[in-house]
Amino acid sequence: MAAEEAALSPFELAEPRTLGEAFALLSEGDGNVRPMSGGTALMLMMKAGVLRPTRLVSLRRLGLDRLESGPDGELLVGAMVTLRALEKSPQLKDWPVIAGTLRTLSNVRVRNVATVGGALAHGDPHMDLPPLLSALGATVSIAGPKGERVCLVEDLYAGYLETTLKPGELITQVRIPALRGRQAAYLKCTTRSADDWPALGMAVVLDAGKASIFVSAATDRPTRFIAAERILSGTAFDERALREAAQAAHELPIESDLHGSAAYKKHLAAVYLRRAINEARDAGR
Repeated sequence: MAAEEAALSPFELAEPRTLGEAFALLSEGDGNVRPMSGGTALMLMMKAGVLRPTRLVSLRRLGLDRLESGPDGELLVGAMVTLRALEKSPQLKDWPVIAGTLRTLSNVRVRNVATVGGALAHGDPHMDLPPLLSALGATVSIAGPKGERVCLVEDLYAGYLETTLKPGELITQVRIPALRGRQAAYLKCTTRSADDWPALGMAVVLDAGKASIFVSAATDRPTRFIAAERILSGTAFDERALREAAQAAHELPIESDLHGSAAYKKHLAAVYLRRAINEARDAGR
């Protein structure tokens, strides 16, 4: 405990009530100002000495915790909605794949605090929501000092712990399109407990002979499995097509890490692609 206390440098905590105030606070300083949503990952990085911010700008008073349905049946999730609130929301009944994914995303203590926007903005490729939301075609609304923009979740990531958010920009909302008959599944392989960091995550969405497939954890960002999508396009996802798509796993940009070698993870990708497609088809039935 003493070592952790020594590593946690003093900082100012600001709690703006408008986005304008937040942008002004974030623009001050010498690059040592950071926004804070749930703070679960941020505090761990501060205790480890990886980050030493002089000011944290809390986003909890900005009114970004709304969860509602859109006019086209989409789900609109405020960036400050906690993972647990999303998991328990009755509105999630139309997206059972998200509810199932959240149940093994870390543990309930973390999900009570961690937020949807924070989970996406952190940029950790081991997170479960980014690949699934990418496969579902979800978008994020982003606000900054120069205005607002909309970005696909899959375009939010530039590399390991790197996002395409510009300085001072904040995610304000996530828009998840209605499933409308699409079939979806997310599976992950963990080397220890079910809520551990995955060695590999596989998200699949099937829609009228087309497949949207994203791999995570084994890559430095949620990565579209383009080769498999092309092979499966226009097929009935029969055994021959699945076998050919699984063989394309060798084309994925997978690297070794503490959770397994690149060769092991490419084998996992082949296995979990077939499993995820079969689970998505079963869920649709």
